[in-house]
Amino acid sequence: MSHPGSGSTGSDGSLPISSIAQTLPAPDLSPLETLRSRGRMRSAIGLLGPAFVAAIAYVDPGNFATNIAGGAKYGYLLLWVILAANLMGMLIQNLSGKVGIATGSNLAELCREHFPRAVSRGLWVQAELIAMATDLAEFIGAAIALNLLFGVPLFPAGLITGVVAFGILGLQGRGYRRFELAIGGMLAVILLGFLYDTLAIGADAKGVLEGFVPHFDGADSILLATAILGATVMPHVIYLHSALTQDRIAPRNLAERRWLLRWQRIDVFIAMGIAGLVNMAMLIVAASLFHDAGLTNITSIEAAYAGFKDLVGPGAALAFALALLASGFASSSVGTYAGQVVMQGFIARTIPIVARRLITMTPALIVLAVGLNPSRALVLSQVVLSFGIPFALVPLILLTRRREVMGALVNRPITTVAATVVVAMIIALNAFLILDTFVI
Repeated sequence: MSHPGSGSTGSDGSLPISSIAQTLPAPDLSPLETLRSRGRMRSAIGLLGPAFVAAIAYVDPGNFATNIAGGAKYGYLLLWVILAANLMGMLIQNLSGKVGIATGSNLAELCREHFPRAVSRGLWVQAELIAMATDLAEFIGAAIALNLLFGVPLFPAGLITGVVAFGILGLQGRGYRRFELAIGGMLAVILLGFLYDTLAIGADAKGVLEGFVPHFDGADSILLATAILGATVMPHVIYLHSALTQDRIAPRNLAERRWLLRWQRIDVFIAMGIAGLVNMAMLIVAASLFHDAGLTNITSIEAAYAGFKDLVGPGAALAFALALLASGFASSSVGTYAGQVVMQGFIARTIPIVARRLITMTPALIVLAVGLNPSRALVLSQVVLSFGIPFALVPLILLTRRREVMGALVNRPITTVAATVVVAMIIALNAFLILDTFVI
């Protein structure tokens, strides 16, 4: 016999009303409250993710090229540049993520809404050019990794990278969580690869500490510093991060927005902290293995791979190549996603993702097809990216300081000042680079 409130079925095999009520979520719970009802641990994990997607762009193949070249040529000299770039990245990604939570729109959409049409279109054009420079680094890096690991020629390896990027991005259509987990898994592969190499190679503790003291060693070191900055603070993920947070968990009121914003800061701190450690490990490994041994002319990823293999062993070389492959695959899919966000936001239009990817990957395929030095192209692409940073950062600052845009989550004055200083430093670095290259 069935008793009221028991879990047994009725005479017709159906569940009692009380049991049905226990299996359904309360109708007045918001998405955030529903997530929090799952328990502290599950809700905490569920609130993390967007910053990990953004962080993969901070450890893309361009970082491999610039950090390896910087460490081999200048030892630990530019460690402070990586630290500064990572702190800048934390501030920038916090602002970008806040845009989506506070407004329910992404940065590109807000630019179209609040800026003159000519300005918005101009920002869109330069963002598309930056997307091509981004693809150059990502496709070349993954192609080099496939060549090193499996002997695949560079041009076919670039095509394979495109196919894999589409496959990873396809997870987005099955829900944001699967895509976030896939990207997070690849970030873990990159971290473990360099953790293994760091432990296998070791480092000079005194030299590492001295590397955090800001200084340069000639114009070439400034060029590499600018490239490191461009490889670390990525313009396309400034736009993307706001899209990742804008409708992920829809807040019902200001209190929920503030709660999401607190967790967004935690998300950024953890993800960007991991990215910063990976970047520092790259430079430290190159400085310890190559610079300290007098091999200061290691400027290509292929030469670095050979150096790992000859000086440390196949295991270290394999860890390096696998980390590079994971970086190339993950960052290329994130780059495609960012490109869609930029186009849809700025001009309210989209094109088939295959067509878009073919357009932006063309420069990278040309480099691979004609036999240009891929590692040199990687470093130069990061310099180009550094020039694109202000065009994403200035709109971000202008919009996040406006109360009519951000409401109660508008920037504090000190936040706006700090972000402005960051932009001024980047512009000054690039101006010096132009003068040194073309005038002096």
